[in-house]
Amino acid sequence: MSELANELGMSQYYFCHLFKRSTGISPHQYLIQQRVERAKHLLKQPEQAILSVAMECGFANQSHFAKCFRQCTGMNPKQFRKS
Repeated sequence: MSELANELGMSQYYFCHLFKRSTGISPHQYLIQQRVERAKHLLKQPEQAILSVAMECGFANQSHFAKCFRQCTGMNPKQFRKS
């Protein structure tokens, strides 16, 4: 965040404020949503393990991935893969 804010010549707080006002969500939530969208595409490839999808999308571990995925989609990664 601070690197983006510095590139734009503003404080991190002000950058986050403008981002949320513009998009309706925080920069962190936006990043999580983008990671989940990427994971949804990768989960359609059955040969790729859920753990490797989580790691490839930048999640710290499979548990954190599952929690974020469920919050964004209403189902866990395994359920999504089966649908």
